[in-house]
Amino acid sequence: MEGKAAAPAAGTVLNALATGRGAAFAIDEYTTAAVTLTTETDGVTGEVDGAPDADTRLIERCVEYVIDAHGGPQNVGVPAVSGGTVRTESEVPMASGLKSSSAAANATIMATLDALDATERMSREDMARLGVMAARDVGVTVTGAFDDASASMLGGVTVTDNEDDALLAREEIDWDVLVWTPPEQSFSADADVERCRQIAPMARLVEDLALDGDYQRAMTVNGLAFSAALDFETDPVLDALQHVEGVSLSGTGPSFTAVGERTALEAVQEAWDERPGQTWLTTTQTEGTHTV
Repeated sequence: MEGKAAAPAAGTVLNALATGRGAAFAIDEYTTAAVTLTTETDGVTGEVDGAPDADTRLIERCVEYVIDAHGGPQNVGVPAVSGGTVRTESEVPMASGLKSSSAAANATIMATLDALDATERMSREDMARLGVMAARDVGVTVTGAFDDASASMLGGVTVTDNEDDALLAREEIDWDVLVWTPPEQSFSADADVERCRQIAPMARLVEDLALDGDYQRAMTVNGLAFSAALDFETDPVLDALQHVEGVSLSGTGPSFTAVGERTALEAVQEAWDERPGQTWLTTTQTEGTHTV
């Protein structure tokens, strides 16, 4: 029994660390998961392409959760699955603020359901919630990251209450996107949550803007506020604001994303290219996670 799925990465509109409410948008860069299930071997083993020492607990737990829910003898027509393997490949650098963990979880959940021929048994929102539960279980998230997971699973831009794993709003948007990723990594589980909570008034303003559909202004306010709270320089935001209205630190960094017209983003790219790391142009994505 084999299944395969791809989940898009995402950028940040509102970081949920301050208030528990967040917003994110899917971008056209992917993490792919290939799952093989067996009725003969106990346990699940995971592998991340190109990273032999990577922590695979999240993707393994995702497979285990789906097996527990849909792979047992209680499911008519489905053999009793006892184990399997999962392998992920990603176009997105790990620990870069571009929701690679949420994308890996989403791709793994859907690929496992695909292997069981059971993708119709769960709503896409519940698939995202299952991945969030696995992420909390293995300790790779502070907020639960339902904002990131829902954007990656559903596509478009989503606004969420991460404390209740509730979807507050979703809209399909069509933007060009510029990403700058510095060479360093930043793990969301290591973020200074108490410091971020000090900017809760600004986060509530960003939430209001996002719920009003003013996503670009929302992400810029978020970018300035959370760059300060998380000790990132604001110069990348200021450089971009000469050309676009929407730019932000993505997640807990270190990546920044800017959105707008491609010609304007090309001007931003010239400035960001002078910094260490890599930049690339892409687009938003509205399909969300899908089987391949």
